[in-house]
Amino acid sequence: MDFAQRTIDLARANVAEGGRPFATVIVRDGEIIAESGNQVAQTNDPTAHAEILAIREACTKLGTEHLTDCTIYILALPCPMCLGALYYTSPAEVVFLTTRDAYEPFYVDDRKYFELDTFYGEFAKPWQERRLPMRHEERAEAVDVYRDWNSRNGGERRVPGMPTA
Repeated sequence: MDFAQRTIDLARANVAEGGRPFATVIVRDGEIIAESGNQVAQTNDPTAHAEILAIREACTKLGTEHLTDCTIYILALPCPMCLGALYYTSPAEVVFLTTRDAYEPFYVDDRKYFELDTFYGEFAKPWQERRLPMRHEERAEAVDVYRDWNSRNGGERRVPGMPTA
């Protein structure tokens, strides 16, 4: 099966149904484990990106939060939220089928605090300098939650079985 074409076909079908032009297909051992189009417009859920939905489905189906033996096909380079989710799941490979430069004449998704052209620079700034208003309200008890987790996990700081570099 041509998984790249399947990704394009899902995105095209999503657009025909009133959705946005994005899709994701997750493959393991030559079989599709999960797939999704972007569902933001259909659900009014700004986190319902194709990557996020397909990752949720694949991890639930496989009973793991790691996709280390999977290839993930996405229509375009991922947004920062999806890029974070992709890093977090540690797939074997991510295959993207177009770039923002190629689709930019036809689609843009800028928001009040989010423009793809400037987001990665914005993200790299210290939190106090970002456009998104943030404030730190320090609470010692917040760290206690992590102490409790650490204690319940035998003093381990990492999640057991977590793929690391």
